[in-house]
Amino acid sequence: MQSPTHLHDLLVSTIFTEGLDDEMDLWTLGFSALWVKGMDRDAVAEAFSLDLVTSTPSHLNELLDNSEEGGPTWVGEAGGWTCIIPGPTDDDFLLPLTAGGREALCFSMDMGGHDHFKYLKDGEVVVAFQPTWPDPVHGSDPHALDHLMEGLRFQTSGDDVIEDRVDEGESISSVLTLIGRITGTDIAADWLEATHSLAYPR
Repeated sequence: MQSPTHLHDLLVSTIFTEGLDDEMDLWTLGFSALWVKGMDRDAVAEAFSLDLVTSTPSHLNELLDNSEEGGPTWVGEAGGWTCIIPGPTDDDFLLPLTAGGREALCFSMDMGGHDHFKYLKDGEVVVAFQPTWPDPVHGSDPHALDHLMEGLRFQTSGDDVIEDRVDEGESISSVLTLIGRITGTDIAADWLEATHSLAYPR
């Protein structure tokens, strides 16, 4: 049986390879990922100003090695969805991006200790919540993903909780599992451990 923090731990070990600062974590890094459905590679390149000629096969851990200013974007494809890391998180970009029936999933963690998940469709935010403190849930249809939530636990328990504690790693693993259920992909095999590509800005 896998640990409830399995996907979080795998994401950390995939990104932070040996030789990097031991004090660096996903929050300090400012991790953000966007999954989009309904865009082919050319449309992705246009929307994110990427030069596909520069694309090279890459694992996700190579992104951090090339994360200087103007560095590359990791682009992965599976199950009809395209993943962009780092991905934009602001609604001003995402709402028009999803117009016309497109769907998008956005997950981010920032240096301020904030984490966010959003599901957007057809130009509106359908579901939005903070995985480590998911009450309240926002959006035009806050219960739209309830049928995919079975077995998932998001809230980070306080220090006074001893039994059945939900820690940060489990909350992050739960949101990654939810993304896998929505996209119909294995987040570990299809995303975190797979070879996709790095592409530089135009």
